Amino acid sequence: MNQIKLFIDLVRLKKPIGFMLLFWPCAWGLTLAYDFSSNLNNYFFYLILFFLGAVLMRSAGCIVNDILDKEFDKKVFRTKNRPIASDQISIKLAILYVLILCFFALLILLNFNNFTIILALGSMPLAFTYPLMKRFTYWPQLFLGITFNYGLILGWTAIQNQIDLLPILFYLGAIFWTLGYDTIYGFQDIKDDEIIGLKSASIKFKDNAKSFIFLCYLILCISLFIIGYLINSNLYFYIFMVLPISHLFLYQINKFNSKNPDKCLEIFKSNNFLGLLVFINIFVGKII
Repeated sequence: MNQIKLFIDLVRLKKPIGFMLLFWPCAWGLTLAYDFSSNLNNYFFYLILFFLGAVLMRSAGCIVNDILDKEFDKKVFRTKNRPIASDQISIKLAILYVLILCFFALLILLNFNNFTIILALGSMPLAFTYPLMKRFTYWPQLFLGITFNYGLILGWTAIQNQIDLLPILFYLGAIFWTLGYDTIYGFQDIKDDEIIGLKSASIKFKDNAKSFIFLCYLILCISLFIIGYLINSNLYFYIFMVLPISHLFLYQINKFNSKNPDKCLEIFKSNNFLGLLVFINIFVGKII
């Protein structure tokens, strides 16, 4: 039972925000591409597959992150008790877990078309090298955005079996969404990161963080308006845009306080709700 508890802690199953932030872009891309005048069985089937894939790959990513960051995690108050950092789980066992999780993720991936399978396999280097970026650049959040929102492209290709301008524009906007929310998240560890020599957008923009995050979220919103225009969305799409815009700027930006780690975590977690709002927005634009 103790090993099960350690495994749950290792893959952050008690913290679903990680895999939900991986899942929402998949759902956005899928919904954007799907023809809702046809049978909905495939839509819900793919939605379930993307959710399971997000859980599995996020879990594997957490383990790889903890393996690579073991020595750094020991020096950070928030992460020092993680199973690998505290030597409760060995590196060998952790690698075995990664292989098992990736195997089940592959079984899920094989349900998609060949083009989507190839694209997904091509993203693996991104997924497993992201944790190294904070050693070399102040932009690890940008690499996370490229990785975490890749599912938006896959959601599109799962239906269309090709890449178009539409999902690429949306993907770029979503990258800036992640750049914004993960910069907020990074303020929890900024003091420890500066001491041990790690880099982040939180450190780079610590003196004007709110302006930087505002710009990131603005780019996401602009991309949503462009997408709405390109798919000839109805008026309801633009009316419903009030909801994600209000959440981003009236709640997240307005409440952001870089000196308050608890508030930063709360705002970061609220992006799960933002993901749902954008999902509803796309849905409304497609079917009403």
